[in-house]
Amino acid sequence: MKVKVQKIDGKASGDIELNDAIFGVEPRADILHRIVTWQLENRRGTARPTRERSDVARTGKKFGRQKGGGTARHGDRAAPIFIGGGKAHGARKRDFNQSLNKKLRALGLKMALSSKAKDGLVVVDSLELKDAKTKVLKGHLDKAGLTGKVLVIDGESVDAGFKKAAGNLPGVNVLPAMGANVYDILNHDTLVLTKDAVAKLEARFNG
Repeated sequence: MKVKVQKIDGKASGDIELNDAIFGVEPRADILHRIVTWQLENRRGTARPTRERSDVARTGKKFGRQKGGGTARHGDRAAPIFIGGGKAHGARKRDFNQSLNKKLRALGLKMALSSKAKDGLVVVDSLELKDAKTKVLKGHLDKAGLTGKVLVIDGESVDAGFKKAAGNLPGVNVLPAMGANVYDILNHDTLVLTKDAVAKLEARFNG
């Protein structure tokens, strides 16, 4: 698959050949849904449990008399009314972590990249800016027609100047190639890949 390469300001900068095994896969909604759900579930914090009366280490032997003691009847030191007793109706452990096959995760990422390759993929030669300022970068993005929610993925690491300039632009997010994931790709209108990012992603799947 041949795609046009442009500079960050929208000027043409040649062509690049994308691997059809990565950028030409037919997306499946069920697989993408499974992976997005898996990602979001794993982002949830595990709820810590409290110890209820069956969890605390207390004697179950009845203490005191049933009658004649002048006090209320008690039969268990683990009751919630005692110091050291269990919590009444306490929070229980809720673990949202799910497992997902590595092959399925890789396939999902290919499908997400392929869906953007059909509509919403832009390849740029690099993210290097002569003047790394937010105002300048916004002008470049507007000139290139990159509006709405834009995800920019660079190679080994994101260009420091670009990252700083993009920090105050709403809707513009940056990631290194290793951080590319299904949820973030699908959650943006446009995916911008540098040539280094393309090389890293192809090496990631072929390696």
